[in-house]
Amino acid sequence: MIPVQGYEGHKVAVLGLGRSGLAAAAALVAGGAEPVLWDDSPEARAKAEAAGFSCTDLMRPGAFDGVALLVTSPGIPHLYPKMNPVIAAAMAAGVPVDNDIGLFFRSYATAEWDSFDVTPRVVCVTGSNGKSTTTALIHHILQHAGRPTQMAGNIGRGVLDIEPLSDGEVVVLELSSYQTDLARALTPDIAVFTNLSPDHLDRHAGYGGYFAAKRRLFAEGGPDRAVIGVDEPEGVYLANQMASSREDDRVIRISSAQKLGDFGWSVFARKGFLAEWRKGRQVASIDLREVKGLPGAHNHQNACAAYAACRSLGLAPRVIEEAFHSFAGLPHRSQTVAEKRGVRYVNDSKATNVDSAAKALEAFTNIRWIAGGLGKEGGVASLRPLLGTVRKAYFIGHSGRDFALELAPVEHEICETMEAAVAAAARDAEAGDTVLLAPAAASFDQYKSFEKRGEHFAALVQALPE
Repeated sequence: MIPVQGYEGHKVAVLGLGRSGLAAAAALVAGGAEPVLWDDSPEARAKAEAAGFSCTDLMRPGAFDGVALLVTSPGIPHLYPKMNPVIAAAMAAGVPVDNDIGLFFRSYATAEWDSFDVTPRVVCVTGSNGKSTTTALIHHILQHAGRPTQMAGNIGRGVLDIEPLSDGEVVVLELSSYQTDLARALTPDIAVFTNLSPDHLDRHAGYGGYFAAKRRLFAEGGPDRAVIGVDEPEGVYLANQMASSREDDRVIRISSAQKLGDFGWSVFARKGFLAEWRKGRQVASIDLREVKGLPGAHNHQNACAAYAACRSLGLAPRVIEEAFHSFAGLPHRSQTVAEKRGVRYVNDSKATNVDSAAKALEAFTNIRWIAGGLGKEGGVASLRPLLGTVRKAYFIGHSGRDFALELAPVEHEICETMEAAVAAAARDAEAGDTVLLAPAAASFDQYKSFEKRGEHFAALVQALPE
């Protein structure tokens, strides 16, 4: 783990005892601090106590007397839509509030680094869609290249749970807007912004607040290199803010929708080919069409982002291309789970909003589309222009009938359950079709998480006859 620095002999409160909270508590102890833990859930408190920690109600009078810091988990609102009462009490008492990301950036560098030949580096990835795939892809490329690397954050392990950094190591972190919004220190060596689309707007009081939370990764000290997707106005704005001139190669602009040849450094994908341009000329190209783990334009954007980050770390284009072909993709993100009787079955359960579902629909043809669940604000009518590749839709869950009305006149079947949808899609599918689970909705009407939904889909597919 990464021992937390700067709080030796001090009392530090920890609110929220999930993965990041317990890792933070252990890291505080390792750094000589005295953690004071709390969670509203009796089960979470019992788990913490079983791990050897004591819990104290942080809402009791005087709970923050002598407390130097409150560390809160990312899922707990600290301002919008309503400040958590424990956080409000800490702020009223003048106690600084931080999260594990802020503690990591204040603690990961040690005196031992003076003896290293190559200083460790930190790559952070944020954005609305594709950040998990991009993070995992960067990590995979580094592993393929034989570079020491760890992956953590919003994917895999908590950031304070990783091992102390070794000589020349690269840590790759996926960071959500919840994590970047509150962290008191954000100083990555390389920062990646994939894209922006509406999500978590209640938590950030609107689209502007959501973008501001993402933008903090680039504003709090500034990375040495910024990799920025410019297919939305916010990315164009951010790149312009970070670059001192058109030729400034500290900013690498990426795109999966346009040619970007007139900047100091850019990486873009068009018609299935990735191209790297530097100072007005092309220096490398990769054919992405046969990279099975990265199907569709949205994954080509992820490939551009990962490529740019790894080139910034000194890796050669040939090494990156080799790693692309051995990347299996992430579970529940355009993941091919089976091919049976000439039909491809794809699990994109992570497509929990309209934008990510749209990217999935654009990635395939001859689609038997399974969609529905707990629909989000705004509906799904904006997906109508993409339904030309959909042969038939199979709607499930709480919003299934609403989806059918919004997307009329697409041919469809109301299936209600995943079992019925998979059976119906398999019954109708012909060789060359793709049965695609891309729900465009949250999972919580029928499942604990999008992962459980995807696992159920995959299990049902595996049970189909060969």
